[in-house]
Formats: sequence, C-alpha cells, structure tokens
Amino acid sequence: MVPQGAGPVTRHHEGGITTLTLDAPARRNALSAGLVAALAVALAECGKDEDVRAVVLTHTGNTFSAGADLREPPDPAALVALLRQIVDLPKPVVARVTGHARAGGLGLIGACDIAAAGPEATFAFTEVRIGVAPAVISLPLLPRLDARAAARYYLTGERFDAAEAARVGLLTMAARHDVDAALAPVLDGLRGAAPGALAETKRLVTAKVLETFDREAAALTALSARLFASAEAREGMTAFLERRDPVWVL
Repeated sequence: MVPQGAGPVTRHHEGGITTLTLDAPARRNALSAGLVAALAVALAECGKDEDVRAVVLTHTGNTFSAGADLREPPDPAALVALLRQIVDLPKPVVARVTGHARAGGLGLIGACDIAAAGPEATFAFTEVRIGVAPAVISLPLLPRLDARAAARYYLTGERFDAAEAARVGLLTMAARHDVDAALAPVLDGLRGAAPGALAETKRLVTAKVLETFDREAAALTALSARLFASAEAREGMTAFLERRDPVWVL
C-alpha cells in the first residue's frame, strides 16, 4: 500500500499492522509541537480502527528522534499526553529503531510495549548536558529500566548501544543484524491474537506504568516546565544551537 499522510508522520497499513513513520529527517525527527500533535492524531485513529491489530513506530533517516525540538518545543503537558496515549492505546505499539535516539526520543521508545533496535542504533539521555532533566519521559521509563543503569545514564548523559539498551530494559531486543527479521515473529504473534484479548492483556502489562502517570505526571510536568525556563537551560540550549560547550563544562 502507498504510505498515507504528509508532514512529520506518515502511515502505511498492511496485514493488520499500521506503521507510523516519523518523517522529519532534516530536523532529526525532533519532537516539535507539530510532530507531537501529528503523532497523537495518527495514534488515535489507529486506536479506533478495527483493521489495525498493532502499530509499529519507526523513522526515516539515521535518527529515530533527537528529543525535544529546541526551536519549536512541545508543551510538556502535550508530551505527557502523547506518552500516556501510547501506553494506554488498546493496540500494542512496537518501536522499530534503526538509528540514534536521544533524550525525549527514548521516552517514545519506553512508552512502547515492545521495542527492537538494530546494531547501528545508539541511545543517550542528554538532558543534563543542556541544563534540564529527563522529567516527563521518566513516567514510562523508570518503571521499566534497571534502577542502577537509569542512575548512571540519566546522570552522565553517556551514549550506549542497542545491546546495553536491551540489558537495562529500554529495549525488548537488540537485533544483531536485521531488525525486521527479529520483529517478524513478534508481528506474526500479534496478528494471530484475538483483538479483545490483546487489549485486555496489554492492560495487565501496562497497569503499573499507568499508575506512575496517575501519581507523578502533574509534578514531573511542572518540573520540566521549570527547568526549561531556567538560566541553565537557556545557556545549555544556546550552546547547543551555537555548537559550543556550555559555560559549566570543565
């Protein structure tokens, strides 16, 4: 089938699976207000479509998502709503990653039910390097990540590979060669599942993540807004856009 839609998110449906592709490679699929809104609309339509058994979330270019678009950042509440929408969608959402993911891009992956990446993928929580914190993306991530690994990678902003991402719980699987071959049995399994049973089973495995949203979303949204308005964030984002080190680098 021919992909549908124009703009930052395109759709393709085949064999019960709808693929939503982040398609703003010139901006490294950064989470702009426009991309967040477009993805929310596409997910809502998938959730209501009886022909959709599952959703695959993937990307064009060599970057899955670079995180928040510093030139057109989304409202923190809108990003929280998008992450919760993925977790709460009655259809399983599968992340297919063949490139780099940074900051908020890891939040998208963490919200998905199943996530696979190829050997070229890399990951980093880069928020601390621009003067903010991985606040709202913690809602889906911290219930799923190894606690020691989360502390290390949140605090240092280090880059890590797909094998490590799978070890610490960010990914379901790290494909050694072909991510599509690794995902083939997963998608076949989802196609063979009864839709109602699939939805109820997803509720079982996402219950604790949704409890975290209910308990902590308001506080983490406020924290994100406060940090992005801080003097450190202004310096960090300016340094990033000017391709220089921020003043605190030793």
